[in-house]
Amino acid sequence: MISGKEPVSLKKQKEYLTYLCKTPQKTSDYSFVNINGWADAYQLQWSFTDQLVWLDQTKSDQIFWAPVGDWYHVDWLSEFNQMPLPVKFMRVPEKLVEIWKDCGGLVLDIVEERDNWDYVYSTADLIQLKGNRYHKKKNLLNQFFKKYHFQYYSLNAERIDETLAMQEDWCTWRDCESDKTLASENRAIANVLDAYRSFDNICGGVIFVNQLITAYTVAEYFSDEMIIIHFEKGCPMYKGAYQAINQLFLSNDASTYKWVNREQDLGDSGLRKAKMSYHPSYFLKKFSVQVALK
Repeated sequence: MISGKEPVSLKKQKEYLTYLCKTPQKTSDYSFVNINGWADAYQLQWSFTDQLVWLDQTKSDQIFWAPVGDWYHVDWLSEFNQMPLPVKFMRVPEKLVEIWKDCGGLVLDIVEERDNWDYVYSTADLIQLKGNRYHKKKNLLNQFFKKYHFQYYSLNAERIDETLAMQEDWCTWRDCESDKTLASENRAIANVLDAYRSFDNICGGVIFVNQLITAYTVAEYFSDEMIIIHFEKGCPMYKGAYQAINQLFLSNDASTYKWVNREQDLGDSGLRKAKMSYHPSYFLKKFSVQVALK
């Protein structure tokens, strides 16, 4: 039985990141900014052991996320023997599924979670937007550059209040409170921006037009090669704002990173179409897994 559970919070950031650094395959779900921002929405809690951080969400029904740590040096049979089985996991990265398959003694019911796959892109591709496949994106970007007198800045603590104000306006435009998904995301964004100064690896960018923020992005330096885009919003009155904030942030603040992870589509058809239109280089696949012992 996993003991010592407590709500996910900022106070164990450095300890958690130590475990995450050892994790063989890192997906966006397990970034510290992500689990902290969405902790309330999912009622996330965690428990630290010598080898792993166990995460589970308790909203509605309890279900585990994948444990974080060095999966290759865990006695999984011993770990699962201490848990009431069967036990259900979600958001399990593909590499951990393969490890569980190889360890023997486990009965696994594995279901692909396509809606939770991470979209990973070449940073250089999204900066340069070369070729016919990016023609529409490049055209919208150029229209924005030509039409508006804008300034781009890295997102820092001094610009948080203005960014929160822009997010409030965006929610008014999109009527967030009538959409449960958007309302939950809005609260997660507020959680992250309110605690912006406290995160170790957070970053972002803002675009000003006429002294007002018209687009922003919140991201996280995730590994030596990868950056994650957590939130990206643009004012609908400014055509090309989304293409501009994506390109300007990556070119100014993330050009040294090989890959950019733009997270999941959550099964939303419009979001899936938008993410596919940027031509992902690959996916980080995830699965739901029910575990029992033979």
